[in-house]
Amino acid sequence: MKYKFKLQKLLDIRIKEEEEAKIAYGKEQNKKNMLENKLDDLKSKYNEYNNMSNIKDIVTQKITLNYLEVLIKNIEETNEELIKQEENIKKAKEDFIQKQIKRKSLETLKEKQINEIKKEEERIEQLNNDEFALYAYLRKKEKVS
Repeated sequence: MKYKFKLQKLLDIRIKEEEEAKIAYGKEQNKKNMLENKLDDLKSKYNEYNNMSNIKDIVTQKITLNYLEVLIKNIEETNEELIKQEENIKKAKEDFIQKQIKRKSLETLKEKQINEIKKEEERIEQLNNDEFALYAYLRKKEKVS
């Protein structure tokens, strides 16, 4: 007898939702990594131009100071974006976990139902075997008598 899980369509939907949530979580993680790389790049540029002792020209010093101010502003903005992105990652992770729990609960229900059906089939098979053994015993006893 072939078993058909009555909630299979719902389980398929939950699996699809979980996959989508996993992809969304991965995208958010990638965005965070890009922001971290951008922040590292900005900081290295800041450190590169921060030493003004070797610049003799006043115009170049002024341009460098303006550039450093822009870098500081970009670093602050990137830090804020990074904080927001970490919140987005946290939300995406929670969503993924919730969808994973929903899927697992349906899979557990399906496994329980399959196990119950197997136990019932084994019980019926055992009853049939017992009945065949009883018939064989009775026939053997009749032949002896």
